[in-house]
Amino acid sequence: MHGTGTHFTDRTDAGRRLAARVGHLGGADTVVVALPRGGVPVAAEVAAALGAPLDICVIRKLGVPYQPELGMGAIGEDGVRVLNEQVIRLAGVGDDQLAAVERRERTELERRARRYRGGRPPADLRGRTVIVVDDGVATGSTARAACRIVRARGAARVVLAVPVAPADWTERLSEVADELVCVGTPSPFFSIGEFYGDFAQTGDEEVLRLLAEAAGGRRAPGPVGVDRELVLRAAGVRLAGRLTVPAAPSGIVLFAHGSGSGRRSPRNRHVARYLNRSGLATLLFDLLTEAEEPDRRKVFDVGLLGDRLTAVAEELGRLEETRGLPLGLFGASTGAAAALHTAAALHTATSLGPAVGAVVSRGGRPDLAGPDVLGRVSAPTLLVVGGLDTTVIDLNRRARTRLHCVSELAVVPGAGHLFEEPGTLDQVAELAGAWFLRHLAPPGTVQEPVSRTP
Repeated sequence: MHGTGTHFTDRTDAGRRLAARVGHLGGADTVVVALPRGGVPVAAEVAAALGAPLDICVIRKLGVPYQPELGMGAIGEDGVRVLNEQVIRLAGVGDDQLAAVERRERTELERRARRYRGGRPPADLRGRTVIVVDDGVATGSTARAACRIVRARGAARVVLAVPVAPADWTERLSEVADELVCVGTPSPFFSIGEFYGDFAQTGDEEVLRLLAEAAGGRRAPGPVGVDRELVLRAAGVRLAGRLTVPAAPSGIVLFAHGSGSGRRSPRNRHVARYLNRSGLATLLFDLLTEAEEPDRRKVFDVGLLGDRLTAVAEELGRLEETRGLPLGLFGASTGAAAALHTAAALHTATSLGPAVGAVVSRGGRPDLAGPDVLGRVSAPTLLVVGGLDTTVIDLNRRARTRLHCVSELAVVPGAGHLFEEPGTLDQVAELAGAWFLRHLAPPGTVQEPVSRTP
C-alpha cells in the first residue's frame, strides 16, 4: 500500500487481505485475539482462514477531553493502563481530567467485557501463539495495552497484525510484540478511517454474532470463491458492480439501491457481508451511470430502474459464477419499488435467467411500484421498516394489501428510516438472511400458503 489512494473496501476486505499475510502462523496452538469493536470483523476473517479460535481483548482508548479521537493512552482488562505522556503533555491534560476520562472508559470497558463474554472466561493463552488483531494502528496505545494483556495471560509468542499503520509503527511497538504484520504503511497517515471505503462503526450485535459464529463453527461454508468488480451491459448502458460469491453458494441476491445511492452504500454492503457469511452470493451495482446520477427524474423513475434491474438479473443467468443460482432481490428506499417491478417481470424462469425467488425491502417504498405491479408479484416478499419511520410503515402496510404472494411486514423497534441506530442494521441483515435462506429453494420446492397477517 502506497499513498492515500489505496484503501480497503471495508473491514471484511481488510481481514481477508491480512489473513494472506499471516498464513505462516497457522497451527494447533494459535489463537486470534481481536480488539472490539472494529477489530472483530477483521480478526474473524483471519481466524477463519487459519482455522484458529477467536477471542477478544477489551481495550478502551483514553481520548483527549476536547479531542476524543486523539488517544492519550488506553486501559484494558486485568487492570492494564498505558499512557502516552507526550500527548498528555502537549494537550495540556491535567490529572483530574485524565482521571475523569479513565473512570468513564473503565465503566464502558467493564460493560462491554460482560456483554461480549456472557460470563465465559477468556481463552487459555498459556504457551500459545497469540495473534492480536485490530482494524489499524494510529498512536498504538490500544495495541500496546492488548499485547501486554495477552503476554500477562501466558502467551508464548505475541504477534500484532493490522491492515494499516503509520510508517514508524515498528519503532513504537516492537518492544511489546515478537512479530509485527501489516498489509500497508502509507504516508502521509492521518487516521485509520481514511484508508477504508466503509469505516462505519461496528455494533455490539455484529461483535456478538461474529463471536458466536466463530465459537459454533457457523462461518460461511468455505472461503469466498469470487470477489471482483465488474461492468454489466443493461438496457443500453454500462453499469459498475461488485460480485461476491462464496464457495458452494445457495443463491444470489441482487441489490437495488435507493435514491442517490449505489454499490458503495455502506448499509447495503453491511447486509451483503452478512449474506455472504450465510452462504449467499451478492451483486451490488449502480442502477444509474455517473452522468445520470444528478438527474433527480431518473433517480425516481421506477420503470427505468426496474427495467435495468431486470436486465441485470437476466445477465446473471449468463455469468459462469452465477448461472443457475436461485435469485433474490434486496431493495432499499426507491430500489424496493424497482425490485418489485423486476419480481413481477421475472415471475417465471426463462432461457434468459431464473425467476425471482424472494424479495426483501429495507425502509422501502413498495407503493411506488403501483397496484398493477404489486398484484403480479409472486415471489415471497418481506417488508422491513423502522419502528420510528411511521409514514413509511403506513405506506408499506397499504402496499402489502395489494400483494397476492407470501408476505410479511417486519418492524424493527427503535429504528429510523436509515437504520442508523446501534444494532438496527444487524437486525435487518438477520431478517433478510433468514428470509432468503428460507425461500431461495431449489426449483420445484413447494412454497407455503399466502400469508395476509396484518
